Amino acid sequence: MIEFKNISKKYKDKVVLKNISLKIEKGDLVAFIGESGCGKTTTLKMINRLIKPSSGTIYIQEEDIQKKDIIKLRRNIGYVIQQTGLFPHMTIKENIEIIPKVEKQDPKVMEEKTKELMEMVGLNPDEFLHRYPTQLSGGQQQRVGVARAFATDPEIILMDEPFSALDPITRVGLQDELIHLQSELRKTIVFVTHDMDEAIKIADKICIMKDGEILQYDTPENILKNPSNQFVSDFVGKNRIWASPELIKAKDIMIESPVTCYANTSLLRCMEKMRSNKVDSLMVVEKRSNRLLGIVRAKQIQNHSDRRIEVKEIMKTDYLYGNPEDSILEILRVVEENHVSNIPIVDQDKILVGLITKSSLVTTLSQQYLNDEA
Repeated sequence: MIEFKNISKKYKDKVVLKNISLKIEKGDLVAFIGESGCGKTTTLKMINRLIKPSSGTIYIQEEDIQKKDIIKLRRNIGYVIQQTGLFPHMTIKENIEIIPKVEKQDPKVMEEKTKELMEMVGLNPDEFLHRYPTQLSGGQQQRVGVARAFATDPEIILMDEPFSALDPITRVGLQDELIHLQSELRKTIVFVTHDMDEAIKIADKICIMKDGEILQYDTPENILKNPSNQFVSDFVGKNRIWASPELIKAKDIMIESPVTCYANTSLLRCMEKMRSNKVDSLMVVEKRSNRLLGIVRAKQIQNHSDRRIEVKEIMKTDYLYGNPEDSILEILRVVEENHVSNIPIVDQDKILVGLITKSSLVTTLSQQYLNDEA
């Protein structure tokens, strides 16, 4: 959708961007973040040609934006800034309809669209449309700014620290609104912020910048788990993953080689295997495929006097299981609600790929406090 190719920017002797390249996929919300002066706002403003690169090319849908008509380009890109940018002498209705009017849209269609946009951002059109910006709170003004950005139904929306001047409660509310809107509309959104918590909460991908360079461009999950260098690690904060525990997946903490047996293994052999491996259960799998067939626990075997029978006779086949992408919160809920000591992790074909035990959950959760003490 949007591609930066070898983009550099210089102001006299000052280098603002150093040969950056990245792609933003259609429908993604990408957050640019970094210290003041890192180049994040400059990068955003290049997309609608408010700033021209010194070298390199920016493409939108594989077309060089320098070859596009600048007026048409900007009218097809929504833009939301920190100060809302609302015209104080215009009503809210007039502010939202300014570009649709220039494009000579049908007045009735435009009016209906304006009402829809107001409702979309949580403002009653009957109550607010004929007010002026000064008669609205900061949060309400910013909602109007978002509504105006959507007025021409653009594919791309640029948001330059839109919520940074708001109080924390209003800010969280607007972040939630944006997440909801994005889940429904799937616009391509470029969002500049200086708040890592905000970026993690709203973004599909995060671009961390420093001194005009991209240090890491990845999903929030991968950045939290695998920072590319010490600066990213320090910038993100080593314990920030605990603010978003849903990003810790089963695959991150599971035992990758759980103790298994085959369906024709005798109960006697099963008990021996449990003792030698110091476990209280075995995963029963198919010999060649490693597909999970069932689970047998020590208590089940102890209730049978004939230890010569095969485990398939007593194994439980209605077991609980998880998949590698389940969060530890989901796994923990299953463990607590069902009072089980372990959860096998299987892929879409029921192939056993790991095991999560109560002890591995406790170890993972206690790591938060160990890190805090360190």
